[in-house]
Amino acid sequence: MNLRIPGPTPLPPSVREAQRKQMINHRGPEFGEIIAEVTDHLKQFFQSKNDLLILTGSGTGAMEAALVNTLSAGERAMVVSIGNFGDRFAEIARRFGIDLVKVDFPMGQAADPDEIARRLDADPAVTTVVVTHNETSTGVTNDLAALAGVVKQRDKLLIVDGISSIGSIAVLTDEWGCDVVLSGSQKGWMAPPGLAFASVSPLAWERHARATLPRFYWDFTQAKRYIEHGETPWTPAVSVMYALREGLRLLVDEGCEQVFARHARIARYCRERVASLGLKLFADPPHASNTVTAFCTPEGIDSRAIAKELEEEYDTVLALGQGSITKTTMRIGHLGWVSEADIDAAIHPLGEVISHVAPVSTR
Repeated sequence: MNLRIPGPTPLPPSVREAQRKQMINHRGPEFGEIIAEVTDHLKQFFQSKNDLLILTGSGTGAMEAALVNTLSAGERAMVVSIGNFGDRFAEIARRFGIDLVKVDFPMGQAADPDEIARRLDADPAVTTVVVTHNETSTGVTNDLAALAGVVKQRDKLLIVDGISSIGSIAVLTDEWGCDVVLSGSQKGWMAPPGLAFASVSPLAWERHARATLPRFYWDFTQAKRYIEHGETPWTPAVSVMYALREGLRLLVDEGCEQVFARHARIARYCRERVASLGLKLFADPPHASNTVTAFCTPEGIDSRAIAKELEEEYDTVLALGQGSITKTTMRIGHLGWVSEADIDAAIHPLGEVISHVAPVSTR
């Protein structure tokens, strides 16, 4: 199967083999060595010297963890949304009683740093800003450096959803002043789902010390205390750690800059191939993602019909759009273990399918 979705992503053979290893004592020295190696390699791609916490859970769990560890009920926080995952962060904040300021931008477009600056200046009670770096629902990457500059000039805490960007797109976590940065194992790390990562700055630890939202499983203090001794506070996903270690070894051998360059190159190639089929790209071109390409389906053709035939007839899986654009857009993931040949193997059947699928409705 040619799996071309934004996650879970395909696994290299050596990663698949690694996760077949027998279980070990997760409180023993061998597991401690794995944690130490994985943490060191993750920090290289986070480009950070901050604490790096490994959590057992999904990216959404890390999103919740970021909020409950740094905020209190009634505290005012701004969530910048350019799509489905920004909306999800806002909903998590709302559920926990955070005083939410939600700033929406049109789907397919990036957040405007000038507008964020204006909104922050008009609302000095905001203590925290939450930004999605790479919005996989629309294939858009925010200008994180510019947004971080606006936020840090105003001395706000900055939480970054980097779940689908860290490890594939360069993020200068420390240089840009990103306080909590999140990622997940099933994205560019070439590992299965089950682990999430959080880089935590000194300022974030200061905020954590006075944050009062309830937390137990996601408590950063517990995670930090245990990881310093080569453990996790709760039972970890041991097999996923085996796989992650191998995936990281492959990435480190390739080199950070080479990994980022490869993703940029393949993203350009994917957009060119999609456009060659006469399909309209969904993202604003200057902000098109290097990990996922979103495109509009032909007029009147339901994306679900295309996806169904691609999988049944060509063993190729693309992602549908999300939310209000589910029926009218599709997405091709190109992060982690991916090459131009993988893109070709998806584009050819896509062209075959759209050439004969009959329109079923009008937009």
